[in-house]
Amino acid sequence: MPAEDARGGRPASRRFPRITRDTARPEGGGRAAGGDAPAPYRQWPMLVVLGTVALGLLLTALDVFRYGTLLIGAALLAGAVLRWILPSVGMLAVRSRFTDITTYGILGLTIVLLAMMAQPKPWLQIPFLKDTLHFTVTK
Repeated sequence: MPAEDARGGRPASRRFPRITRDTARPEGGGRAAGGDAPAPYRQWPMLVVLGTVALGLLLTALDVFRYGTLLIGAALLAGAVLRWILPSVGMLAVRSRFTDITTYGILGLTIVLLAMMAQPKPWLQIPFLKDTLHFTVTK
């Protein structure tokens, strides 16, 4: 005889439901602090990353472009590190741990490198990019 469902009465089905009523929480998506703590304490990793990005956007808006974008990239890199180190990061966990770390890391590194290459007076020069630009732009 088949096992009964938790709701009682009907036998449990192995068939996938037609209507999905819930989604699985990502790995590490639990609260970063206990349930008795206020909401900001439970979601502190996400608030740290968002606060740093907001500060970077403010600096960028105040015409401190290079430092603002460096701060945004550093915030994403910090998000990748937090996602890697902490067992539970709350809403910072969006996908699987590997996908989150890869996404935050690549985006953060790209933003940092582009900020360092921004004109005028770039801090970082990559020689082959000038040649690439020469072949892509026609006169």
